Amino acid sequence: MEPITQEAILYFASADNCREYLVARRWPDGVTCPHCGSKSVVFQPKHNRWQCASHHARRQFTLKTGTIFEDSPVGLDKWLAAMWQIVNCKNGISSYEVHRAIGVTQKTAWFMDHRIRFALGIGSVNKLSGDLEADDESFIGAKARNMHVDVRKRRITGTGTKNKTAVMGILQRGGNVRAAVVLNRKKTALQAEVKKHVEAGSALYTDALLSYEGLASDYAHKVLDHAVAYADGRMHTNGLENFWSLLKRGIGGTYVSVKPFHLFRYLDEQTFRYNNRKDMSDADRFNLAVSQIVGKRLTYAGLTGKVGEAF
Repeated sequence: MEPITQEAILYFASADNCREYLVARRWPDGVTCPHCGSKSVVFQPKHNRWQCASHHARRQFTLKTGTIFEDSPVGLDKWLAAMWQIVNCKNGISSYEVHRAIGVTQKTAWFMDHRIRFALGIGSVNKLSGDLEADDESFIGAKARNMHVDVRKRRITGTGTKNKTAVMGILQRGGNVRAAVVLNRKKTALQAEVKKHVEAGSALYTDALLSYEGLASDYAHKVLDHAVAYADGRMHTNGLENFWSLLKRGIGGTYVSVKPFHLFRYLDEQTFRYNNRKDMSDADRFNLAVSQIVGKRLTYAGLTGKVGEAF
């Protein structure tokens, strides 16, 4: 564990430090009730919560109210320590590592990790522009060499992409990356992602996959056939390939087994770190992540699809 991480964990071990840190960022102009917006609140140090003087049903609230931490019995010291590690570990950190580091069960750590990933998701609707790279050549799934021979014969055919999940990525050179799970590699699915995230008229570089045909009507579309070369001057998708390598390193080396149902959250996590890797200290990256915790709620039932199950 790096010294800066140790310092962060030691700092957030104090309940007072956790409260002061979060209050300063959530309510820089003074604490307000998350239910009614009233500033007429009184802090109750014995219970570490606030009392709202306005007349409404839920008059008491805590720092967790209205955030990804809501209704969690886990203390903020553990939440913030886990969040620090997730946003600052280059290849991610597994729930087993989190559970050992902060002293919660692995199941609890797994649930915490997903709630934090939910906070890291991109909410911006602004489209990318300039010079962009688009690629869908990343497939997430079990490796053939790790399968039983019978399973391998049944599941792996052709290029080995059967029963794997396709991921579409778009990189703005000198800027950010967007990544999303797509249903397939067909024209309709891939071009819908391009039009959703790329401003018309932008320069777009892709490989020679037929699904990209027709984009020239809206973009300055340049195609590079990887069977011939991987780069020709500015025509390449090497920046996006770098992102894929980081993603695969995390999926294969850190998390080992990721279900397709949850893959989009791992994409959100890796995208957040990648987009905020330059000119940002660990503390800056952490502050940005914390600024996104309000107004987001992910229940265990919603995460697992088991509506009748509580956590």
